Amino acid sequence: MTNCKRYKVAAIDLGTVSSRLVLAQVEAGAIVESSKHTEITDLGEGVDATGRFCEAAVERVLAACRTFVDEARAFGAVCVCTTCTSAARDASDAALLLDGLRELGLEPQVIPGEVEARLTFFGVAHDFAGERIIVADSGGGSTELATGVYAPERGVFALEGTRSLDIGCRRVTERFFSALPPADGELAAAAAWAGEQFAAYFEGLPSDFERAERLVAVGGTVTTLVALVHELEPYDSSFVHLRELSMEQVSAAIERMSALDVTGIAALPGVQPKRAGVILAGAVVIRELMRAGGYRALTVSENSLLAGMAATINEVLDGELPTIGWTPPASAPSNKLR
Repeated sequence: MTNCKRYKVAAIDLGTVSSRLVLAQVEAGAIVESSKHTEITDLGEGVDATGRFCEAAVERVLAACRTFVDEARAFGAVCVCTTCTSAARDASDAALLLDGLRELGLEPQVIPGEVEARLTFFGVAHDFAGERIIVADSGGGSTELATGVYAPERGVFALEGTRSLDIGCRRVTERFFSALPPADGELAAAAAWAGEQFAAYFEGLPSDFERAERLVAVGGTVTTLVALVHELEPYDSSFVHLRELSMEQVSAAIERMSALDVTGIAALPGVQPKRAGVILAGAVVIRELMRAGGYRALTVSENSLLAGMAATINEVLDGELPTIGWTPPASAPSNKLR
């Protein structure tokens, strides 16, 4: 790479549970400095049952994005990339959200699960250069899985087993839990449903598929589980990043939460009140993923799809072909975000 320049960029990811912004300075395909802003907006509220967004959820997301746009402009971002994931893929009235975002001057794109998995892997793999890893992004509506190796010094970016499964904390909560705490049998039914799909994924991999030694997980469920296990108040991202979570810790957290109502879960040290209604289901999803893959522990990463987006924007600004084979749609704050 010649004449590496440093750019200020912004990336917005609108997920099933959270709306997230990263403001990043990028150079040579990597984030040099960044700050994040996350709002729990619950875009996926009711989508699994109805196949449609509710207007209140869309308005929560648009309100968050108005703030994000102001922050991107104040930061001096040369461009803003906006992606929508699982809930927007499922909702028949996704135009309600997309049109509102365009009115803010954004250029949103609903990305397929495959692209979501590749972006997340790219964002995470910078910390594990040369190591074969499986990256799991467990969100509100889906879980993306990707196995591979990223070795930039050798020009290697090899991905296999990339898959998006419709298993997430919001979807599981709405589908299986009549209330919190769950009624008799509901927790077991949720675990069996998730476990069966994860097992089918691992069993369906080619016989010559090389298993990744390390499972790396991203998303609000695993970062919250670390905060819960270690009673982090206030939240400390530097403590959480690259922290290990064991199967025993996840199982103990499930046992602890399964006897509590939403108020009780929200009162636990390390749990954000707005995530209290879905974190139990999220923990079940993570435990079943670990069990199906045969992992006794996982590594939690604070990097994610947003980091992959920022690095990909950097490549495009440098005039290079994106490593992950996807070009982000971008809007320019200087003339569009009013």
